[in-house]
Amino acid sequence: MGDHCDFLRSLRASAVGAVALCLATASVMPAPALAADTVQTVTPIKHLVVIFQENVSFDHYFATYPTALNPVGEPRFHATEGTPTVNGLGTLVGGEPQGVLLTDNPNANNPANGANAINPFRLDRSQASTCDQDHNYGPEQLAYDQGVMDAFPANTGVGESTFCAAQFAYGKDKGLVMGYFDGNTVTALWNYAQHFAMNDNSYITTFGPSTPGLANLVAGNTFPATPSAPNAKVVPNNAGPGTLVGDLDPTGDVCSTGTTVRLGGQNIGDLLNAKGVSWGAFMGGFDLTVTNKDGSTGCNRQSPATPANGGPTKDYIPHHAFFQYWTSTANPLHTRPASLNEIGHAGAANHQYDLQDFFAALNAGKLPSVSILKAVAAGDGHAGYSDPLLEQSLMLVPTVNAIMRSPFWDSTAIIILYDDSDGWYDHQMGPVVNPSAVNTGVANDSDELNAPGRCGNGKPLSGIEGRCGYGMRQPFLVVSPFAKRNFVDHTLTDQSSVIRFIEDNWGTGQIGGGSYDQIAGTLTNMFDFDGGDRSAERRLILDESTGLSRAGDVR
Repeated sequence: MGDHCDFLRSLRASAVGAVALCLATASVMPAPALAADTVQTVTPIKHLVVIFQENVSFDHYFATYPTALNPVGEPRFHATEGTPTVNGLGTLVGGEPQGVLLTDNPNANNPANGANAINPFRLDRSQASTCDQDHNYGPEQLAYDQGVMDAFPANTGVGESTFCAAQFAYGKDKGLVMGYFDGNTVTALWNYAQHFAMNDNSYITTFGPSTPGLANLVAGNTFPATPSAPNAKVVPNNAGPGTLVGDLDPTGDVCSTGTTVRLGGQNIGDLLNAKGVSWGAFMGGFDLTVTNKDGSTGCNRQSPATPANGGPTKDYIPHHAFFQYWTSTANPLHTRPASLNEIGHAGAANHQYDLQDFFAALNAGKLPSVSILKAVAAGDGHAGYSDPLLEQSLMLVPTVNAIMRSPFWDSTAIIILYDDSDGWYDHQMGPVVNPSAVNTGVANDSDELNAPGRCGNGKPLSGIEGRCGYGMRQPFLVVSPFAKRNFVDHTLTDQSSVIRFIEDNWGTGQIGGGSYDQIAGTLTNMFDFDGGDRSAERRLILDESTGLSRAGDVR
């Protein structure tokens, strides 16, 4: 564990945590939106902060919640009496796994998995750095094996190959995809779940990787997509614009490379603009004027990454940039806001900012009504170049602590969720709420859920093919003084449920154009707006390294 701790300390000392706010002079744009505290909302929540992380399935982080192994030398997690269980893989009794999904898993009995047919296993805190798994649209559907959920190593497992050094597969090869962490590694998330609310029935809106996930978070739609050149990651629809099922950079972004894509229709930013509600997207590495300690700058700003990556990784990843895909909300040149007063409002930056701008606005008392955050890559939790410990120390805990210590805490809800599952094993198949029947002949990008070219039965939502969903199950947490305490919600939700909450709370109306927001489940059951177990003083300040509460800071 020592090597990883030394790595964490060196990374915390790098430019990732010390980038200063740099505001360039820019022309004044139209009048700003109303101040957040004067905009009428349906609930007492005046500020929503969405922390959108990378590549985690529900079972990968919460398989045995709320029981952890608690080996010597690792942060310990002990659930309080009455903590509810979740729809996980099982539990630990005397340190031994209990439950058929842990001891006699269907993936361990499927010959198609070959030598990688193994039961789920605990990844130790010293094994936080792992190989990245296959999380493409088609392979994720194939892993479901028509609902049996027993073909993950064969289809999404990545082990000792050119994509991963053998040492970071920990002797499991493609069976690594069956690995899970517990509260000794994802300690902060388990503590947030313990004190606030978690949903164990929340899904990726559609199968596939990062870009479809982020599009579904802010628009509930991956159509219409127009690529800069024909590409298998855009499934054709009636010879017109297609449906995006893979990762492509946004057209026009100065940092984009290769084939790019532009999305049409509306996103939640357009609706917030029309309503006069302040909002911003805050991306790690977005400010191209910053120079990191190693001298890197511009689109090539980089930071030390997890050991599995073998070197630094770029801070800004264009195909993670939520609103850059729509002309109406793009900031293609990464233009800086004219001043702190512009953040959240109309201006040269067009609501697109660096992550450090969020903290500057928070500290200056200028937090927008809606903020959507993306970490620098090293802190986003994505296996291969990030990991749970970096995610905790670089993004989750510092951000939540800062909000809790601010004057905005008593009117804020923080949502923590993920863009895709990375292909990590999860045992729960979600309902097919949106069928699709596309067969392009491209194995990695066509529907495969029921059979080649098929996903469910019936007519797709608004007739748009190539959006097979719901996809894989993921963690979804709400941290707020209004969140129910130590509560597990089972309401069916997906990424676009965040859109529905914004639409309902700020009265924006719906996006339209076939957006999933029209069928998204509600987040209401995760909150208590009527009193009882709620206090404006309710805080949980955690240690960035251990994820444990700091003495005297828990109320």
